[in-house]
Amino acid sequence: MLTLLSISNIALIAELRVEFDHGLNLLTGETGSGKSIIVDALGVLIGGRVTSDLLKTGAERAFIEGLFSVAPSPELENVLAAAGISIPGNDSDEAAEPAPKDRRGSFEMIIRRELSTSGRNKIFINNQLATQALLREVRPFLVDIHGQGDQQTLFNSDTHLELLDEFAGASVAGLCQEVAECYRGWNALRRELDSLQAGESEKFQLADILKFQINELEHVELAIGEDATLEEERRRLLNVEKLTLLCAESYALIYEDKDAALTRVRLAEKQIEELAGFESGFNDYLEGLTQARSVLEDLAFSLRDFSDKLEFSPARLEQIGNRLAEISSIKRKYGGSIEAALEHLARSEDRLRQIDHAGERETEIKEELETARAAYLDCAGRLHRERVRAARKFERAVEQGLVEVAMEKAKFQIRISGPEPRSSKVVDDSNHFTARGSDQIDFYFSANVGEEVKPLAKVASGGEASRLMLVLKTVANASEFPRTIVFDEIDSGIGGRVSEAVGIKLKKLSGTNQVLCVTHQPQIARFAESHLLVRKETVGERTLVSVENLDRRARVEEIARMLTGAEITESARRHARELLKS
Repeated sequence: MLTLLSISNIALIAELRVEFDHGLNLLTGETGSGKSIIVDALGVLIGGRVTSDLLKTGAERAFIEGLFSVAPSPELENVLAAAGISIPGNDSDEAAEPAPKDRRGSFEMIIRRELSTSGRNKIFINNQLATQALLREVRPFLVDIHGQGDQQTLFNSDTHLELLDEFAGASVAGLCQEVAECYRGWNALRRELDSLQAGESEKFQLADILKFQINELEHVELAIGEDATLEEERRRLLNVEKLTLLCAESYALIYEDKDAALTRVRLAEKQIEELAGFESGFNDYLEGLTQARSVLEDLAFSLRDFSDKLEFSPARLEQIGNRLAEISSIKRKYGGSIEAALEHLARSEDRLRQIDHAGERETEIKEELETARAAYLDCAGRLHRERVRAARKFERAVEQGLVEVAMEKAKFQIRISGPEPRSSKVVDDSNHFTARGSDQIDFYFSANVGEEVKPLAKVASGGEASRLMLVLKTVANASEFPRTIVFDEIDSGIGGRVSEAVGIKLKKLSGTNQVLCVTHQPQIARFAESHLLVRKETVGERTLVSVENLDRRARVEEIARMLTGAEITESARRHARELLKS
């Protein structure tokens, strides 16, 4: 249940706080006073689309915040827990026993949306950052909004299917998921088979290309790091003279010269050893000097050996150049590096194997397709039969609801068309078989005696569509958990006795759910448990929107205004009192 809605800088609203009660909450007021803005703001709060003109002119930021009192719902709590959202009074305590569902009370949820002209919008649930996707998951547990344009969606066959499945509830929900999974598996196999059955000439051409590339790469016999090793050898061959000179000079400095480094280190080592006989602290340096002497000796011998091996070879230099050119050509063709070329070789070999074994795989896929098709048809058949059973119950429930909104003579039928999934003659036509099954659902309707039922879009007038929408939505969306159901001008196109019947229907619905309704009909307004008057006033150069929760006297004045218009007569007040009294 929505208990508080706070709005800042939305459309005409600068600052507004509205408190709602249990039962039937009705919003009335002059046309253009801002009633629908409040409904739109609530829609945005629970995940609706944010448009550029939503923010108040001149404002850079806007805020919408709602406080909800939520009945215990394990499904909702699991969604919140998966997102890391804490629930007040339900902190985890491993030592504590969880309270039974029927003994736990409702908990509060605060949802807040911060909007900005820069597009950097933020969502908070219980003061923790949340995502738009999470908000969409939470929405069905909190609010169900039916706006002024919803009647048009009732003329769409997809909407008819959704309404029937919602009404059927758990009896088809699992089957719908099973059908969708079967369809995805079946469809994946069909796509793979289509790929394998692509033009034979194209496959042969591809096989020839792959064989050429594989032979070329295998002939080169690439090794990772080979190019770097060859480049180093090439540099060495090009600088033999310089390297020989460097080795000779370094060897002399370390080993051969009269005052070579190694000679001096040996002398220092001998003197420090003698000095340590008088001062033991110098013993610590002897090990380092010994290591230094060993390093110098090893370096001198390495320089000598390296110099002995240095030899300029024009033949080897040419061989290295040719090999590097060959490697460079391969790298340019196959990804820019030896690693990429080797990866291309592995992929080409794998693709060629697939082509070589395409016939075998095609036979396997055809067998798997038969199994997947049979599994899908079985699931779709069970879903079809369950929908047929649910359709009969839905028809009876809708016709009963139509009686309650003064359409006693109306008839409502659901026609399910499409191929019978159990039939052996069905074809694999994607227009018939989808992830939602094989059924096309169409609603047929007749409002008058003697008239045969016809497709809903051809026979329902504006007022009839409004009442039918109310009935369909309330019947289809009957849920185990109470929530806030919002109707924005459900009274469009109706009046008089029909309005009173709609009011009674809304009143009945408010017994199990909180109902918010924007209305212009006094016959509906009389049923309000909380009557909210929305006003728009001009103060200076600003337009202000306010909401007042009316007491009985104020309700008489507002209903009288709704009956007569701007000039309220005493007769209208008497009529308003009679409406409220009855």
